[in-house]
Amino acid sequence: MNAMNGLLEDGIGLMILGMGFVFLFLVVLIFATGYMSRLLNHLFPEVLVQKAPVTTTRSPAATGVDAQMTAVITAAVHQHRANKKS
Repeated sequence: MNAMNGLLEDGIGLMILGMGFVFLFLVVLIFATGYMSRLLNHLFPEVLVQKAPVTTTRSPAATGVDAQMTAVITAAVHQHRANKKS
């Protein structure tokens, strides 16, 4: 029974030691990635690109639906409603 307690204590000790090393590694990793991020932003700053003003001219294709298509759709809706009432 005494040997069993010694093995259990050794196992718990190894578990705590392993979890401690993993925790320490993750903390170091967090600080290292933060430092590298600041270093890269310092060495390679993001350059803002100013776009030239875009002048747009509206064409019938750019507005979506032209006048003839609007008339066709309106006529179809009126015909559908008239047939539905009959």
